[in-house]
Amino acid sequence: MSNRRRLKRLLRQKLRAAGRQYESLRRSTDDQLAEARESYQHARNARGIPSDEEGRAKIVCRRYAERRAALLDEEFRPACYEAGHPDCDGCAEDVRDGRIETW
Repeated sequence: MSNRRRLKRLLRQKLRAAGRQYESLRRSTDDQLAEARESYQHARNARGIPSDEEGRAKIVCRRYAERRAALLDEEFRPACYEAGHPDCDGCAEDVRDGRIETW
């Protein structure tokens, strides 16, 4: 009888551990999928921005309120982007969200 209880306990522990591992893997996969969807949406929005013959995005600079043609880096920030400046941060966010003013 004691062996039967040990076996039950061992099986219960192993099944719980497998369940925890499965749940952890599922959460990780869900997070990766959400991140991939977000990246796809940002790239799609940035791709929809009008560009000139050289592939530069035609945007209106929020900082200087002038029309510019700027290349976008891998994080979809214009070449004129200055880290830490609120207008530049807002501009980069608008490019990713597809709300940037263009010409």
